Amino acid sequence: MTETASPPPCIAVVDDDEALRDSLAWLLESVGLSSRAYGDGEAFLAAAPEAHDAILLDVRMPGLSGLQVQQRLNERGDTPPVIFMTGHGDVPMAVAALKAGAFDFIEKPFNHQQLIDCVQQALAEHQRKRRARSRLETLQARYVALRPKEQQILVHVAEGMTSREIADHLGVSAKTVEVYRLRAMKALGAANLAELVRICVALGLVEALPTEPRQR
Repeated sequence: MTETASPPPCIAVVDDDEALRDSLAWLLESVGLSSRAYGDGEAFLAAAPEAHDAILLDVRMPGLSGLQVQQRLNERGDTPPVIFMTGHGDVPMAVAALKAGAFDFIEKPFNHQQLIDCVQQALAEHQRKRRARSRLETLQARYVALRPKEQQILVHVAEGMTSREIADHLGVSAKTVEVYRLRAMKALGAANLAELVRICVALGLVEALPTEPRQR
C-alpha cells in the first residue's frame, strides 16, 4: 500500500491588486507551493486564516489595513507567519509590523527569488514552532498523568533538592523518592537530570536560571 503524499504548504495572498495576486499564485506554484488569494483583509479573516502555512499580506488595502489584519490575527493567537508586502515602504510601519510579530517586511516591486526565499524560511520556522508546540502538549499530557507524589518529586528535583531533602520534606523514604523520580523521568522521556530540568522549565514548573553574561 503506497503512502499518501502530504499536500503542499498553502500560502495566503492578501492584496487588493488582482494582477499581483495572479502573479504570486503562479510564482508560488512554480516552486511547488499552493496558494489562496484574497482581495481584502475581511475576506481573508472570514476564511480560516489558521488553515494556511504562511501569509503574504499587503499593508494598504481598502477596508482593514494589513496592520489591522495582523492585530486581529494576534488576538486569535497561534497564527501562521506573516510576511508584509508594501509599495509604500516606510520605516515606522515596518517597525510596527515586526514588533507585532511579523516574520518579514518586503517592499514592492520585489525580487522573485527574495520572496521565495523569505516564504521558505517562514515555512521552516512555522514547522519548527508546530513541532515544539506538539512536543509541549505531549509533555503536558504525560505530566498530568503522573501521580501527585511523582509530580511533587519532579518539581523538587528540578529545584535542586537532594533525594534526602525531598524525603524529609514529603515524609517518605529516600528509596521511595528515587523510585518515584525514575518512574516519572521515564514517563516524561527524560534520559538524565539535565533533560528533566529542561522539561520542567518548558512546562513552567520551575523558573529557568538566568544565563551568565559572557566574559569578553
